[in-house]
Amino acid sequence: MSSEIFPGEVFANATDFDQGIRQLLPYYDEMLDAITRCVPSTSSRILELGCGTGELSLKLLKRCPDAEIIALDYSPRMLKLARKKIKDAGYDDRWMGVEADFGEWANYPEKYGLRSDFNACVSSLAIHHLQDEMKAKLYQTVRSVLIEHGCFWNADPVLPESPQLEEVYKLAREEWTVRNNINLVDVRIKMGSSDTHGYSSQDQLATLEAQIQMLKTAGFNTVAIPWKYYNIAVFGGF
Repeated sequence: MSSEIFPGEVFANATDFDQGIRQLLPYYDEMLDAITRCVPSTSSRILELGCGTGELSLKLLKRCPDAEIIALDYSPRMLKLARKKIKDAGYDDRWMGVEADFGEWANYPEKYGLRSDFNACVSSLAIHHLQDEMKAKLYQTVRSVLIEHGCFWNADPVLPESPQLEEVYKLAREEWTVRNNINLVDVRIKMGSSDTHGYSSQDQLATLEAQIQMLKTAGFNTVAIPWKYYNIAVFGGF
């Protein structure tokens, strides 16, 4: 029986997320590694939007020895798992999890009192739950809290550009599943059902081209797509 969850939690039991997402999403770790490489190792302050169970935070803390991370997530369950993971790795003095809806932050940043001195902002598998108008607003708010030459990188599924490409992307995902001997029936049994929570809802995908334009409009001068696997992409800029 399905359990009600927040958009982005995916699984009814949050402890199933780390293993389950790697079975649902091709090259999950490679995707997060791409974000990690794009963040300068000298970064001292990093903002993460939708930290989930802390997998990206952990990779960044290892890569950036002087970095402090402030991670926003609206899920108490995910934050609890992330805090334990970060503490067990010995990085709890450089990581702070804040229970907050980053859509709310985008609309009312003054409520959260975050300083505008972040070297980098990152997000993974979270922003696609916002409506396009909110995505654009979020990118503008992100731009406002970055220092000069600061960067933003996002990993998300994107909307296929045509029905023909949608079929191509679907087939690629199915072939990857078969190659890795993944039984999606077993994985999907563990998934929950989600409805709108705060500013997030079920998948509200936008094309990669549309989001690149949003970033340019928000004031990002150099925009790039350093990693892509069919309809899953890492994109952002400086």
